[in-house]
Amino acid sequence: MKVKAVVFDLGKVLVDFDYGIAAQKLADQSTATAAEIRWLIDQSPLLLRYESAAISTEEFYGEVRGRIGFRGTFADFAAAFADIFTEIPGMTRLAAEVRARGLPTFVLSNTNEIAITHVRRSFPFFAHFTGYVFSFEHGVLKPEPGIYEVTEKQARCGGAEILFLDDKQENVTAGARLGWRTIHHSSAIETTRLVREAIN
Repeated sequence: MKVKAVVFDLGKVLVDFDYGIAAQKLADQSTATAAEIRWLIDQSPLLLRYESAAISTEEFYGEVRGRIGFRGTFADFAAAFADIFTEIPGMTRLAAEVRARGLPTFVLSNTNEIAITHVRRSFPFFAHFTGYVFSFEHGVLKPEPGIYEVTEKQARCGGAEILFLDDKQENVTAGARLGWRTIHHSSAIETTRLVREAIN
């Protein structure tokens, strides 16, 4: 069975990110330390609640602002919180190569409204995907099955017709349970080799 769609994770696959950058910027306008802020926006349940649509952008901002003593505006907060990404050129070139072969490409990501607004504005490569499945728009996070089912509906194919790239083993495993072909991404060179083998 031939691959009919290639699905890319976003963070650590197409773009790298570092919440430490956001934490330091926010600390400059807060009573909390950068370490305290980083834990709150990266490792606490708060970010998961936001990225699964359990709370809105306004609620997320309000809760963070109250807990860190943030003195700036929402625009200040959004700029600091979102400007943490850098493009991974080897992987964005791979996505373009896949499209040049006539295959549709999709982004499947656990993410949030502030981050995606920034990525759309800042990275031209992001506009060229066939479709996008974001956790905050569907209220479900990888590795829960529901977000994979949304992706299949959008891609109009399933099982071994889908090739899925993700840096987290639990997300790759969840795709494999649906019969997807999967690649546990670790480097652009190795992933490019494996993708080329899969779509040839």
